[in-house]
This record gives sequence, C-alpha cells and structure tokens, in this order.
Amino acid sequence: MKTNTVTIGIPDGLDANVIPLCVQTATKFTSETTINLMDGTRKINARSLIGLMSMGLTYGDDVTIVTNGPEEDAALEAMTAFFTEA
Repeated sequence: MKTNTVTIGIPDGLDANVIPLCVQTATKFTSETTINLMDGTRKINARSLIGLMSMGLTYGDDVTIVTNGPEEDAALEAMTAFFTEA
C-alpha cells in the first residue's frame, strides 16, 4: 500500500467535466485507489463517479491518495499528477 497527500491544483476543482477524467485515470490500473479527505470523514473509491462528485473537492483541498495492488506505484504517480497538475 502506498499513500501520498496532495493539494488539489485543478483551478475549478473536481467538477462534472474533470471527474470522468479522474475515473479514467484510476481505471487504467488494476490497483485499488481511494481518495481520502484529510479530516478522515470520507473515503471514496477513485473509480466511483458519484462518490467523487459527492466529495465536492475544490482547488486547494488536501486529500490523501491511497493505492494498493500490483501497480500501486504507477497508479499513485498517475493519480498524484492528475490532482496536482492544472
């Protein structure tokens, strides 16, 4: 299991246009990927469109990305890049 805490760098946050791209990024890998809010109140599978929408992530929010599985390193790198690159 690998983890990385990142700050959302997407200017408009995760809106309806960006969330499907996040799901596509997560589904490229066989590893399980979850997104956790820093306060520990929410843990969502990164492959869940509805789950990600319900988080309401905006620019500047801090989240922890957790990957677990055979491609966890590549999945963590891809998801980190997705959330931090505008």
